[in-house]
Amino acid sequence: MSRALQTAEDLRRRATYLTEVVGQLYPGPDRFALPRGPGSGRSAARAAARANNVDTRPYIIVPNRRRPRVLIPASNRKVAAGALARYSRPAARAARTKRDAAVWALRLGLDRLLLPHRLRVSASEGIDDHLSTVLGHEVHLSIHIGPARANRKPVLQILDGRAQTVAFAKLGVNELTRELVEAEAAATRRLGEFGGLRRLRVPTLLHAGSWRGHSLMVTSALPAWTDPVEHGDARRLAAMRELAEVDGTTRSPLGESDYAARLRARLKALSERGRSGAGDTDADTLVAAGTTLLDRFARIELTFGAWHGDWSPWNTCESADVIYLWDLERFETGVPYGFDAVHYRLQDDIVTHQVDPTTAVLLLAANASAVLAPMGVAPTEAEPTTLLYLVDLAARYMGDRAEHAGAALGALGSWLLPTLLRHIARQRDA
Repeated sequence: MSRALQTAEDLRRRATYLTEVVGQLYPGPDRFALPRGPGSGRSAARAAARANNVDTRPYIIVPNRRRPRVLIPASNRKVAAGALARYSRPAARAARTKRDAAVWALRLGLDRLLLPHRLRVSASEGIDDHLSTVLGHEVHLSIHIGPARANRKPVLQILDGRAQTVAFAKLGVNELTRELVEAEAAATRRLGEFGGLRRLRVPTLLHAGSWRGHSLMVTSALPAWTDPVEHGDARRLAAMRELAEVDGTTRSPLGESDYAARLRARLKALSERGRSGAGDTDADTLVAAGTTLLDRFARIELTFGAWHGDWSPWNTCESADVIYLWDLERFETGVPYGFDAVHYRLQDDIVTHQVDPTTAVLLLAANASAVLAPMGVAPTEAEPTTLLYLVDLAARYMGDRAEHAGAALGALGSWLLPTLLRHIARQRDA
């Protein structure tokens, strides 16, 4: 699919998701959308709310209804400005300039010029009151409208009456996202119990429970919106080693490891799912590739430790003193040492540097020793670790049905699987 078509499809899915997520967070029978501008439509919506004695909350759709990225509370100008200022840390200077201009427009009361689209929701059955009870004070929410992904779920920035970001909340609304929210809550709690992290700071778990049948977790806020302090790769890799060793490490032949058994079980599940349906060529290819690698590398000794699971530029912020790290839903122990390093390199190349995904995978495989050497991974173990990571990542995407959800990298047959097959063939012929 061309980049233009991908962009158009992303816009369509975001607009659809806007309606979906509002319905999940505010499931009351009455929702009142406010059209653009100061016309009679907005007054009519307010009048309808008053006539029905419905408590409503207004939101600003940023940047607009066609390209929604975030909803920010409109009832308090200071809170709205704080929510938008700390919504994200745009990498591009142009995006930061636009964000900053909108923040100033909110502070000066000129927001309708730049942010004209509004949405009014029925608050009588919304999540706000529940979160106020959980945290013990009034809350204001901004709601992230993310791109199409299998693991997309409501993510809320929680602000207090002083416009300070005090927490973040996630809501698991289907089988996959419920599992991920519960896994992240468990991982956050577990890392808090480990202690001893000197280079890293992770969120503190404030609440784990349910709301209207959905899994809910609330964590403390890390300063994700601040500009990072550049320290180079060495500091990040040292932090990755610290996380990898947080629960200790073990060393054994791959074939005797719990990791190999878990990966074989995941591949078997994908194979059985394919047989029970209409068949899936990509699944068959992945299962064959993964099984071949597990057999071929069975006698190679590897070190096993923990990994974050999605350590990427958008899930971390490097400050002068520590590295902040969040989104722990994929945290796992007992995986090949160095997985975080290869994952970061791949994601940074594809997303930050806009390297073609196929090329990024080829570069990762070709430079495996250089990428993993700072982690202390021996050259003879670098290629097996990298190829196992690619199988693991592909199994995640496929298990989550990422392609069906519209994820940009969900179609594995177009970028990841051919590279795996090429390397397997090269090893066989070597």
